[in-house]
Amino acid sequence: MNSIAVTADGIGEAGASSPEAGLDIHDHSDVKDYETVGEPFVEDPKMSARNVNVYYADKQAIMDVSLDIGKNEVIAMIGPSGCGKSTFLRTLNRMNDIIPICRVEGNINLEDQDIYRGDQDTVLLRARVGMVFQKPNPFPKSIYENVAYGPRIHGLAHSKAELDEIVEKSLRRASLFDEVKDALDKPGTGLSGGQQQRLCIARAIAVSPEVILMDEPCSALDPIATARIEELIDELKERYTIAIVTHSMQQAEVGDTKEVFTMPKHELTENYITGRFG
Repeated sequence: MNSIAVTADGIGEAGASSPEAGLDIHDHSDVKDYETVGEPFVEDPKMSARNVNVYYADKQAIMDVSLDIGKNEVIAMIGPSGCGKSTFLRTLNRMNDIIPICRVEGNINLEDQDIYRGDQDTVLLRARVGMVFQKPNPFPKSIYENVAYGPRIHGLAHSKAELDEIVEKSLRRASLFDEVKDALDKPGTGLSGGQQQRLCIARAIAVSPEVILMDEPCSALDPIATARIEELIDELKERYTIAIVTHSMQQAEVGDTKEVFTMPKHELTENYITGRFG
């Protein structure tokens, strides 16, 4: 994967912690010690976040996050459970809007468009910025209808032949078509866990998104299914921009991110990588 965002000060959980809760950066007297090291920005980002703060009622879950997600890049966010990774991911397609007590401050742009502007159609936004969740969640419909659902409601197909083409193409891109081509009328819920997750990926890409968000997509899968998803993500970045939350060091430690795991600049990062907390 091309890039990585490691939680330090930017993505954090506010509030005092007890010894049982483990290390919390907000226990430190000088939080500035944990400001971002390195350059979190790119010249031509697909998405950009500036000074993003997220609150659940009076509890602050994310503190002043600013970063870019480059085009056709896979950016991985790692950090201990509860530090705000998934909350930040959900700000990128306004999934937090469905939580009444959630409030988002700051700016998030999809290219040059402010996704939090007042006239933003969130249905169209979530077609452009798709989401794959931690636990596979196929609809209680056939494999075919799972993939066809989005294109149908968005009017992307004008005939059965066009819809068939979208379904097949999406399943192929999700590396699933050959396994299910003779069972498209069977329930999606009858597939294995790894197949269900690839079906959910096919469902997400069927509406031709520009960005795909993945919230620990392999956490419920066995090692073989995980390897298939990891290979798929590497293939999908040729067409899509991908942001992923992961606890897997193998998924995060690639290429330029090696330094994070061998010579971390933050004490907090080193503590997480070496297992002292998280």
